[in-house]
Amino acid sequence: MEWLLPAVALVLIIEGIGPLLFPNKWRNYLQEISQQPTNQLRQIGGTLVILGALLLFYFS
Repeated sequence: MEWLLPAVALVLIIEGIGPLLFPNKWRNYLQEISQQPTNQLRQIGGTLVILGALLLFYFS
């Protein structure tokens, strides 16, 4: 449990870099993503979850 809060903090920092440094590009990116089909978004999300789990398993 001691690793959970630092991990969440790191995610928040990484996720905040895009809108902080490139707000217009970030807005355009979100508009483009919102136009994608639901199944494609699920595939991307699933891929990211699996990749994150594998990296967590590998580095821990």
